[in-house]
Amino acid sequence: MTTKYNRLINEKSPYLQQHARNPVDWYPWGSEAFQEAKRRDVPVFLSIGYSTCHWCHVMERESFEDEATAEALNNAFVCVKVDREERPDLDAVYMSACQMLTGRGGWPLTIIMTPEKEPFWAGTYLPRNTRYGMLGLQELISRVGRLWRTNRFGLVSEAVAVVEALSQIPAVADHTTLGEAILSEAYKRLSAAYDEENGGFGDAPKFPSPHNHMFLLRYYRRTRDANALKMVEATLNAMIRGGIHDHVGGGFHRYSTDAQWLVPHFEKMLYDQAMLLLGYVEAYQATEESAYADAARDIAGYVLSSLRSPEGAFYSAEDADSEGKEGKYYTWRLEELVKELDKEEASIAVKTYGVTELGNVLDRPGANVLHLADLTTQRDPGEVQRQEKLERIKAKLLRARNRRVKPFLDDKVLTDWNGLMIAALSKAGAALGDRSYVEAAEKAAEFILERLYNGELLHRYRLGESAIPAFLDDYAYLMWGLIELYEATFDADYLAVARRLAHESIRHLWDKDFGGFRISRPLESQLLPVREAYDGAKPSGNSVMAMSLLRLGRAVDHTLEVKAEQLFKAFAPLVGKNPSSYTYLLCALDYSIGPSYEVVVAGEPTSEDTKHLLDDLRRSFAPNKVLMLRTPDLDDVLGYTSTMTIVDEKPTIYICRNRICRTPLTDTKEVFRELGAE
Repeated sequence: MTTKYNRLINEKSPYLQQHARNPVDWYPWGSEAFQEAKRRDVPVFLSIGYSTCHWCHVMERESFEDEATAEALNNAFVCVKVDREERPDLDAVYMSACQMLTGRGGWPLTIIMTPEKEPFWAGTYLPRNTRYGMLGLQELISRVGRLWRTNRFGLVSEAVAVVEALSQIPAVADHTTLGEAILSEAYKRLSAAYDEENGGFGDAPKFPSPHNHMFLLRYYRRTRDANALKMVEATLNAMIRGGIHDHVGGGFHRYSTDAQWLVPHFEKMLYDQAMLLLGYVEAYQATEESAYADAARDIAGYVLSSLRSPEGAFYSAEDADSEGKEGKYYTWRLEELVKELDKEEASIAVKTYGVTELGNVLDRPGANVLHLADLTTQRDPGEVQRQEKLERIKAKLLRARNRRVKPFLDDKVLTDWNGLMIAALSKAGAALGDRSYVEAAEKAAEFILERLYNGELLHRYRLGESAIPAFLDDYAYLMWGLIELYEATFDADYLAVARRLAHESIRHLWDKDFGGFRISRPLESQLLPVREAYDGAKPSGNSVMAMSLLRLGRAVDHTLEVKAEQLFKAFAPLVGKNPSSYTYLLCALDYSIGPSYEVVVAGEPTSEDTKHLLDDLRRSFAPNKVLMLRTPDLDDVLGYTSTMTIVDEKPTIYICRNRICRTPLTDTKEVFRELGAE
């Protein structure tokens, strides 16, 4: 029998490819779909998701693979599929519409709109048939079809009202500024939301949100408020122990479905690994707690073994599902665990990882998510032998797990997520003294700059194709990665490319009317331009751009720092209303308020004294600095470093603020006192 494909078969996106065999007559986003909707005089059914989304898979199995439901969709609508990871601009617009219409959001995102792209109905996952008070897709199709025929004016009026509401951008109050007081207010709100019993913020579901921890570490450094550090450490420790951490294969799952960090939503996203790697490295720098260095190595090990392409770029994600069941690959039944281990090992594993015959997954009796139930297994000088046994146990369990049907690997390469991982591996390699992490970051940067930046920055690479004009996150995260990679290698070319990207992003994406950056360039295919600064599962492009512009501005190009200050002003009204939702933007504000420094080391790069000094500076927690090593290439980029020379044949440190430098120092203790990193 010949397999029938819809129009998605020609797309590169793994998510769209997953739906290419559906009986739904899917169109990719583009003019053809909307012209067909106008020709047929029908609404557009838009479904937005991503390849590792569990409920996207459920809705596909229930509805989009069902012949009767597909026929009803095809008759009533022109159906369009969008991969949110390929088109974050479209996802942002229509997710805002969904939140406006329903008060909530999520994926799969379901939108019904006019052929002019104006939404009048929005929702998320829909079962095929109405049940438990949840509207079914088949009933929705019938209702909308009837209303389109009998009350189109009402639907179109609703759509126009939604678009008008979405287009309202909060007015910028000229007198509004962000200062140190907003940092304290964000801290108070995080403290109020903090879960004293389990760590983290709020109740279930719980997301890691490492940018919250990064903000709190900076707040602790500024104020020495011990509670700020306590919240960070308790949360990071709880996540290490919990089931959100993959104790067998390394890395972290996307979020916890409960307040205890026990049962996760099992997909593994590249951006989560990168942000958590950054968060654990900074916690290690701030506390010198070895468990955080171990967690960082655990994350890096997973990424380098499971998410790296042969060319050195990083893939996007691993699915939550395998064999049609969420988490099947990651959970263990007691008899499975006992079968793979000898008697002593099984006894240790059962106690350590809280394995029981009943299991701990509510809807799957007998299934266990491994977690550290026995806290004596944490680092302790008297537990070295036990730790060695646990490592052998984990190796055996990993070999056994690798024989299972593996979750789907989304192998597209995204510029923004790779930029973030380049930043994380560069920082981890520099702080932990592991050159292999830096080399991996260099290899990924080489791939992105060669394959996705040939005169114009692009967003996605897959199967030999580089495509889609870059979005704000691509510029912002890649700049972050290149700045961190410079500090790990002192190759000044990375700073030069970061500066070039900064100016290109301003030219293409700066909002001249309201300030700040738009998510994307104005495109005919868009309904509305969008600006975002909210820091959700990962920091927003505007937040990351603010930090990168400040760091580049202080070190390389003062005009970029001016743009960062304009960005703070543009988003001040939004941040003032709910500062704890903008914690990475506030990390940048903390940098702006200062004190912050440009630290230039003049020393022979190959000398042991210079190497030790640089290692000490990289290992310290002094986040509000740019660290540079004076080289001829750096002199070409900056100019002002050319007069910085070695004093008394010792590595010499020049600490500058806004390019005004104090007397050069050779006493490292005095350097660390000056930087507040003792």
